[in-house]
Amino acid sequence: MLPLISAKPQNLSPPLSFHFPLFPSSPTSSLPFHPPLKNTLRLRIRSIDAAQPYDYESHLRTQHFKSQSLKIAILGFGNFGQFLAKTFSRQGHTLLAYSRTNYTDTAKSLGVTFYNNPDDLFESHPEVVILCTSILSTEKVLQTLPFQRLKRSTLFVDVLSVKEFAKTILLKYLPAEFDILCTHPMFGPESGKNSWAGLPFVYDKVRIGNEEDRISRVERFLDVFAKEGCRMVEMTCAEHDRHAAGSQFVTHTMGRVLERFGLESSPINTKGYDTLLDLVEVTAGDSFELYYGLFMYNKNAMEQLERLDMAFEAIKKELFGKLHHVYRKQLFGNADEGAGDRPKVQKLLHNGAPPPADAVKPETS
Repeated sequence: MLPLISAKPQNLSPPLSFHFPLFPSSPTSSLPFHPPLKNTLRLRIRSIDAAQPYDYESHLRTQHFKSQSLKIAILGFGNFGQFLAKTFSRQGHTLLAYSRTNYTDTAKSLGVTFYNNPDDLFESHPEVVILCTSILSTEKVLQTLPFQRLKRSTLFVDVLSVKEFAKTILLKYLPAEFDILCTHPMFGPESGKNSWAGLPFVYDKVRIGNEEDRISRVERFLDVFAKEGCRMVEMTCAEHDRHAAGSQFVTHTMGRVLERFGLESSPINTKGYDTLLDLVEVTAGDSFELYYGLFMYNKNAMEQLERLDMAFEAIKKELFGKLHHVYRKQLFGNADEGAGDRPKVQKLLHNGAPPPADAVKPETS
């Protein structure tokens, strides 16, 4: 942090007066002091400019601020793109946006320059391009982008909820000179509306150039989320998908099941029940397209869905097993007690004949 320089004016001595005759003496003559005369110009210094140190500090601060800011383009300016733009703008980054829907007015209110054409946006040469498109449409979007209008060192960032799929298509369609950073902010407009502090941000530096400025650019972008207090988690895309299938996909599944179940608030809600209601509210705010993408493009999702189904069936079986025991006791009372003391009846073969004597094994004590 730069030291602050006080801008408080210094104590000044009494005003100084200088007297300049209109016609100076010859160079060879002495310069005796003359009292002010009628044909003399009088200059009086009343103050010294004390704002210069403050202006210099302000200039340094502005230069430092600009050196940390990024020129970021957001492709897909829907709910999530606007959600990120609010924080990016507040931190002082220059923002550009493109979307199929015209969000000119919304973008203007957020301090974002909106483009109706990706060619025009890319000719502005953003340093970072963030893909905020849906999982299902991302590949199609990549196939139509005019990459030739960008600088060859541009950093591409995705924020999809499935990472192996994102990594694969980015490596497939992006020019080899572009940097790739796969990320997943594991929060959204609903869960992160008040604060990002403590919320996980997962990232994988898939392909970053060796130049110092490219490495610095990635760190400055990640610092956007670190400054907001996010819990920064670096892991591979494969690791992310394995963990996400057991957390994010299961969470969305349970939220949608409870929504279909018709969970409603009551006058006697417990804290646990309120938690379930919150879960329904959060998951209901996301589109079914997102949920389908989590299932379709994460190879671990099907396994988790089958495990959920097996767990539900196991619970039903355990409940019905207990119920069966209660019914038998009501029907037969204590008739089943002592059944172990009864002599065992010799089982017959399928034709009704008893087994041969050598087939009967003697009982061992």
